[in-house]
Amino acid sequence: MQEFYIEDDGIRLHMKLDRPEETEKCPLAIVIHGFTGHMEEPHIAGISRALNERGIATLRAELYGHGMSGGRFEDHTIYKWISELMTIIHYASRLDFVTKLFLAGHSQGGLCTVLAAGLMPDKLDAVVPLSPAMCIPQDAPKGCVLDAVFDPDHIPDRVIFPDGKVLGGDYFRAAMMLPVEEAVKRYRGPVLIVHGDADETVPVSCALELAGKYENAALAVIEGDTHCYDNSLEKVEKTVADFLEGQI
Repeated sequence: MQEFYIEDDGIRLHMKLDRPEETEKCPLAIVIHGFTGHMEEPHIAGISRALNERGIATLRAELYGHGMSGGRFEDHTIYKWISELMTIIHYASRLDFVTKLFLAGHSQGGLCTVLAAGLMPDKLDAVVPLSPAMCIPQDAPKGCVLDAVFDPDHIPDRVIFPDGKVLGGDYFRAAMMLPVEEAVKRYRGPVLIVHGDADETVPVSCALELAGKYENAALAVIEGDTHCYDNSLEKVEKTVADFLEGQI
């Protein structure tokens, strides 16, 4: 394992690269967390480990305001995450051992996976949105994101969530203007969408709707499982690993 930082527009991004043993060349999967998440969460580390066991290297990344990366949580926006993700994709695509490049992201990271795939379809051989938070752009114009409520016509400088965390108003402004439909149309490569049907954070209907919009999407609904796959993580790991191994 190699642990290091790369920089995007003055922000240091915390990275961990794990490569299968005794391989000179192999595919690489970028794996990113979601809103309030980090790279050591069980579902992020578990999927990374499962891919390594199948001969796929992984590059885990923590984005603006999360984990050990730079920036304040309060100041992050999905646009900032997308800019950083594009930098990470460029970095990964230039590594001399990489034969194919995949992207997997959880929740808000799953939404960013959809957007990044549309922006850089020529760079990504397959993508895996995990519990993708497509509800964020759907709900923001109505004045609600996750459990935060605000006036969409007069967005305040700071929005306080019921649990006390705070986000700047620009997060919500950006969430209202995300080109999701265009991104989905532009990516024609293989897609696997994974979602638990007992997810109380992002409804499984988000995954069902998203899968129907892609040209080449498979959908894995995990029965009885939660947003972070607390009940069936091994099944999720196998599902993702089987899919990406099939793309090699």
